[in-house]
Amino acid sequence: MKKKVPKKDKLCYNNAQEVMGMIELSKVKGIGPKTEMLLNKIGISSLDDLVTHYPFRYDVLKRSNLREVTEEDKIVIDGKVESIPLVVRFRGGLNKLNFRLATPQGPVGVSIFNRAFLKPNLGIGTNIIVLGKFDQKKNIVNASDIKFGTLSNQEKIEPVYHTTSGLTQKSLSSYINNVLLQYGNEIEDKIPRYLLDKYNFLNKKTALNIVHNPPNFDKLKEASMRLKYEELFEFMFKINYLRIEKEKSELGITRNGNREELEKVINDLPYSLTNDQIKVLNEIIDDLNSQRRMNRIIQGDVGSGKTIVSFLAMYYNYLCGYQSALMAPTEILAIQHYNNMKSIFKDFNINIELLTGSITKKDKKPIYDGLKDGSINIIIGTHALIQDEVEYNNLGLVVTDEQHRFGVNQRTNLKNKGIRPDVLYMSATPIPRTYALTIYGDMDVSIIKEMPKGRKPVKTIVRKESEIKDVLERMHQELQKGHQIYVIAPLIEDSENIDLTTVCNLRDKMNLAFGSRYKIDIVHGKMAPAAKDLIMNEFKQNKVNILISTTVIEVGVDVPNATMMVIFDANRFGLSTLHQLRGRVGRSELESSCILISNSDEKRLEIMESTHDGFVISEEDFKMRGSGDIFGTKQSGDMSFKIANLKSDYKILSQAKKDSLEYLKNSDYDKDPLKIHLIESVKTD
Repeated sequence: MKKKVPKKDKLCYNNAQEVMGMIELSKVKGIGPKTEMLLNKIGISSLDDLVTHYPFRYDVLKRSNLREVTEEDKIVIDGKVESIPLVVRFRGGLNKLNFRLATPQGPVGVSIFNRAFLKPNLGIGTNIIVLGKFDQKKNIVNASDIKFGTLSNQEKIEPVYHTTSGLTQKSLSSYINNVLLQYGNEIEDKIPRYLLDKYNFLNKKTALNIVHNPPNFDKLKEASMRLKYEELFEFMFKINYLRIEKEKSELGITRNGNREELEKVINDLPYSLTNDQIKVLNEIIDDLNSQRRMNRIIQGDVGSGKTIVSFLAMYYNYLCGYQSALMAPTEILAIQHYNNMKSIFKDFNINIELLTGSITKKDKKPIYDGLKDGSINIIIGTHALIQDEVEYNNLGLVVTDEQHRFGVNQRTNLKNKGIRPDVLYMSATPIPRTYALTIYGDMDVSIIKEMPKGRKPVKTIVRKESEIKDVLERMHQELQKGHQIYVIAPLIEDSENIDLTTVCNLRDKMNLAFGSRYKIDIVHGKMAPAAKDLIMNEFKQNKVNILISTTVIEVGVDVPNATMMVIFDANRFGLSTLHQLRGRVGRSELESSCILISNSDEKRLEIMESTHDGFVISEEDFKMRGSGDIFGTKQSGDMSFKIANLKSDYKILSQAKKDSLEYLKNSDYDKDPLKIHLIESVKTD
């Protein structure tokens, strides 16, 4: 008997998405051209971006009893402004706002630094909530923040958003709520109706309202769970769709190469391959020799030797009479791969070329011709490899380095350049195998854990900010030896209400300490690629002694002379991210070190001192951060989710994987507008 299919959604999904995607931000009440630019600055360019700009944490506001607090306690107090605020200005652009507040516990003074702009909004009689510390002797609250409104006898949950200078928490919250009010009825679920009913999920509009305006923790948990499930359902739908399409695709190329010729190259290497490298290389060659089209990812720690395995795979592909293409995310990384491969195969008869966007049109012409007539055996490059002008003679193997940095569409464009080429991806982000099999569900997974012999571990030290003198002395010692240093900050510029070290601040401090004797420069993700590559090249050539950066250097160039990394506000990073960053030093026989500076979270950071195994670190990261992450700082890694977290939401991910596969395989839903939309989104990702 045929299973009864639940009633399908109305055919309004695509229209709703068109509304949310096409309406300009400026149509939202309160958003003008200047505000729109500020929103764009934090990655918000559509109504959907705005309503899914989730709080990264929640402050719990509950009225404090001033008679019971000490000077070290953080307090929350509310009341009415009862005096005209007075602004006191200091040198250097600093200011302090002073006024008197009538509270349910009597009048108190309030002082807050660098909030002079609040004065026009703090008229007598205004209801406000003050956060800070209370000085009982002076009867003054030294405030850290001021919010508008009053407190009830119950606790109030206040969302806190990532923002930027000129965009306040209050205004950002107002814009989000205006969208929900104006266009809330246009928000459609990306969960099939039968699953919404099965799990008794809230509708998306209600869930969004609760996450941005939580009445209590129970409702917040319910709404968050529903939004996480949707995000992970959509993700797993795409993964499962790709896997199914892979299974249905045509057969791959069958090869029968000369293994003895490959062994000559292996024996000619200046080092021995590890057991893991040999094992993974054999898995790849078995794939290349089989009728099945390879779709494999190599997961390996920083410095584990993934790249040489891919080089050997490309050489084997050449021995079998086919061309190979390796696509890297940046020009500087592509050049590094090209130089390394040319060096390794200099004594072997193989034509290797480089193709990047900066190569002149004149110089590209012979490369295009060589790829088309087959005289170029291996091409290494960036996105330039997938341009329309590029034609291959017999592309047999496609290798994508740092696969997560390319969209599905970009990777597909490259593999579509040949006739059923085999595909190999590489990722330097260690993920426990259980999770990897889910995340990379459309691929076969090979793991390299064993590190090459002779590689010295990077000595890792945790220090407090009060110990900065010791850190600067260590840096000076390395600079005196002619070595180079990375300095990492979590932010590019100051962000409201977040007391973090920024790249710009660090540049000023480093210039003060070392600027007269050493060259210092900065690099970050918001810079133009050409400018970023220029600075990275100068660092590689030892023209820059100290490079100050955000995590943009997490994937980057080998700089053997870089022997120290100093990471400020290390507690703000996930352990896996810290491990990736640490892997940028220790790329030679020189002793190297990594200093983690943090005034909190030392216990978690001690793991970095005790182990250099990226897989162990990622497991610890999963365990330690736990389900409480929703109320802490959300940290993102490879898989950039807006609210879900692979580490703490793995059970939701597993269920979403199962449900999405069922939905995909059930032909009764083939005409469902949501299913059609999700499939189309995979093709255009």
